[in-house]
Amino acid sequence: MYSPEHLSSLNAELGAKSPLDITRWALALSGGRAIVSTNFRPYEAAVLHVVTQVQPGIPVLWVDHGYNRPATYRHAEELRTLLNLNLKPFLPRITAAHRDAVHGPIPGPDDEERLKRFSALMKLEPFQRGMRELAPKVWVTALRKVQNPNRAGLDVLSVDENFGTLKVSPFFYFSDEQMEAYLTAHRLPNEHDYFDPAKADEKRECGLHASWGKRAATAAATT
Repeated sequence: MYSPEHLSSLNAELGAKSPLDITRWALALSGGRAIVSTNFRPYEAAVLHVVTQVQPGIPVLWVDHGYNRPATYRHAEELRTLLNLNLKPFLPRITAAHRDAVHGPIPGPDDEERLKRFSALMKLEPFQRGMRELAPKVWVTALRKVQNPNRAGLDVLSVDENFGTLKVSPFFYFSDEQMEAYLTAHRLPNEHDYFDPAKADEKRECGLHASWGKRAATAAATT
């Protein structure tokens, strides 16, 4: 799709542009086959705002794993109304209550293998299903470099091998302070009572942006 040299050149160019300009550039490439993903974590109102400014009605892929806190569900509904989101929820094949009854509590950070299985079942498999159904050419994300050390090797643009898409992160180089300023400037709500059960801590990847994620999701789909 893109050679490393081409990606490097594009990233050097786009790194100096605004999130709005990056988004316009990316969605123009998509031929109408673009999505944005969200989990309604803190600051994600910004990426949802910028993409809907460029392409109203863009599909918004959301994996509702069933472990969100009430504040996150209320935040999701507020943004759905405020930004007129074309929300596409994908749910696990098993409910949170069913999983907990059969497999026990959510694994902690000291049990990496069980965490990976949990993530595959409750998050990665429904996300993979959503990507198959929506079949995007361009995938817009809220990834930022400061979020955890595993993302330092990414950039505004990257080719996602798990899903065969061009992954675009318009706010990749934004700090929390810059995100706060964006939300304030556009009168957007934020939500800090967020919990991702597939991560256990903020330094860990849930698998969506890691090489093991696709294999784990495929295995979960067959069990």
